[in-house]
Amino acid sequence: MVAVAGWTATVLILPADVVLGLALLALVVDAATGEPTWLYARVPHPIVALGRLIGLLDGWLWRAGQTTSTRRRRGILVVLLVVLAAASAGAVLGWLAMQSVLGLIAAAVICSAFMAQRSLTAHVGAVAAGLERGLAEGRAAVGHIVGRDPASLDEAGVARAAVESAAENVADGVIAPLFWLLVLGPIGLVGYKAVNTLDSMLGYRSERYLHFGWAAARLDDVANHLPARLTAGLLLLAAGRPGLWPLVRREAPKHRSPNAGWPEAAAASALGVKLAGPRVYASGRVDDPFIGVGRERLDGQDVRRAVRLLWRSWAVVMVALALAWAGLVAWPFTQ
Repeated sequence: MVAVAGWTATVLILPADVVLGLALLALVVDAATGEPTWLYARVPHPIVALGRLIGLLDGWLWRAGQTTSTRRRRGILVVLLVVLAAASAGAVLGWLAMQSVLGLIAAAVICSAFMAQRSLTAHVGAVAAGLERGLAEGRAAVGHIVGRDPASLDEAGVARAAVESAAENVADGVIAPLFWLLVLGPIGLVGYKAVNTLDSMLGYRSERYLHFGWAAARLDDVANHLPARLTAGLLLLAAGRPGLWPLVRREAPKHRSPNAGWPEAAAASALGVKLAGPRVYASGRVDDPFIGVGRERLDGQDVRRAVRLLWRSWAVVMVALALAWAGLVAWPFTQ
């Protein structure tokens, strides 16, 4: 019993210097390697594995003709099962990180799979490169990262979609995973990515998922509430324009999402452009208001500016984490 209690304390309450070390190493590994195709051609990506589990539970628990209450209960059950499985995997990572320096490095490498800085900037940068070669190639590149119909977009629409994707995905692909890693260790990191994946697969307002995916969508909103706002502040800080925060606070609520509007408003303000606005998805036209007070006509150079902003934000985070880690390590020697 004592051994079990000791193991539980070890994986649930990691020392702050270990958590900071994990975060620093994971961010560096992700920035250096991204998502190596040679590796994920041989083993499933952890998020792909989460997706397969969600798909299995979806097929098992969703049935045509279910009542609204039944679908909500079963959707809640899916969320509980997936988050529990993810938290268990995170607990194993926490245990591994505490075993040795090599264990810490191995855990950090695995944690890096839940970060998306390198892949995000590569995909967004590909849109800028595509636009430089022509509208058709820009549309093809942006089609890989957004849900709207690329054929309906002119050059400004392609660039706007890419910048929006950069802003929204740096929040839920980098800052939110990092936030939950720092707060709850690897359990928080893997648990958050489980919630985010649940929302991306089930959190639709379609007839099938309106009630079955209700719990996934609501939990994702809660999990992203603070990270989205922290991302907005980080983007302004990285741009050297923290004084634009009142503008961000005014513009963010224009977005239909309670969270996505914050990083988008920050990116729009930092870059001096307008984002969102009317657009066309496969499901139809969306007449949303513009976010921001700058230029409506964006181009490939604005997309490149957005990519540079993401890397400056990454650098700010790295410096802050490194200083915090160094302070914790040096603290005992100052006493």
